[in-house]
Amino acid sequence: MSIETISLSGRKKVVSNKEMTFWERLYLVAIVKGLWITLQHLFKRKVTIHYPEQVRERSVVYRGQHMLKRDEQGRENCTACGLCALSCPAEAITMKAEERKPDEKHLYREEKYASIYEINMLRCIFCGLCEEACPKDAIYLTISKELVPSNYDREDFIFGKDRLVMPLEMAMKNAQLKNAN
Repeated sequence: MSIETISLSGRKKVVSNKEMTFWERLYLVAIVKGLWITLQHLFKRKVTIHYPEQVRERSVVYRGQHMLKRDEQGRENCTACGLCALSCPAEAITMKAEERKPDEKHLYREEKYASIYEINMLRCIFCGLCEEACPKDAIYLTISKELVPSNYDREDFIFGKDRLVMPLEMAMKNAQLKNAN
């Protein structure tokens, strides 16, 4: 006797309700198959990596830590447009925009800037959509080997501008390399 059911994807699936044989009811064949698979894997090379001593090679498309870029003069690129926050599927980015004051021209490029820019690293899935959505090329995921450090407090995983903005020395070094090319 067979019954036809429809799955969530809309495909029809035939389910049979036949009587089990004596050997199938003993589950002896299934147990032997399971033991055979276990024995096969027992003698294979282990995939465990002893992390602090051994470091796994990263993929060429690896996306690491977030960073907010600066321009050649050391000013922040972010104009607080909010496109990165809108494109984030995990809703990990929050920001607050403010108007630049006349005495802050050396800090920010545009009239608006992000006074608060936070990324919740517990929610972030490192997809890179924030990087693609940014029209000012302000945020990018570094290719460094640095991972999000482990911690015990949830508050330590909310990265603010103090941890995200590119260090001034790195911005000047990038500007020198750009001018040399």
